Amino acid sequence: MKKTDVFQLISDIFKNEEIQCVLIGGFAVNYYKVTRQTADVDFLITKKDFEKISVSLKKAGYKKDFAQDVFARCTSDNFLMDIDFMFVDKETLDKIMKDGEKISIAGQKFIVPSLNNLIALKLHSIKHNKKIREFRDLPDIINLIRVNNLDFNSPEFKELCLKYGTEEIYQKLLTSLKE
Repeated sequence: MKKTDVFQLISDIFKNEEIQCVLIGGFAVNYYKVTRQTADVDFLITKKDFEKISVSLKKAGYKKDFAQDVFARCTSDNFLMDIDFMFVDKETLDKIMKDGEKISIAGQKFIVPSLNNLIALKLHSIKHNKKIREFRDLPDIINLIRVNNLDFNSPEFKELCLKYGTEEIYQKLLTSLKE
């Protein structure tokens, strides 16, 4: 199977189970003109909906490799890309979907978060798992800002950073962006 077959599989499962999701991670970063290699596919979904699709994922050859309250990783022995699921409440998912962008990958329709929501998700990730996420998400944020010409000096950007990240992360971003 080709790596892109995972998009067909996931699209079919989500349609069959009437599940809403948002494509995040490397594929969302790539949508916003920042080239980044990724070895998995990441989705934002409710935990309840993830539980609904678990049986279908298992039937498709995926197994839950790692899980916690806000995250699950599924791996496949069928040469398909791993899939990571980040859990949010329904209200958050609906808001991110409403503000998101419709895209097509491998002939399948998905929604990616708006640029600000993608940055907010990455800030939140760093804030709550700095040791693991900072080395990947901070460069993504910096590149997203540069490539998309975001005004990182605006009060709105600072507010976004402080709401979803920390003062320390905000200062690191400013320092890196002014270099």
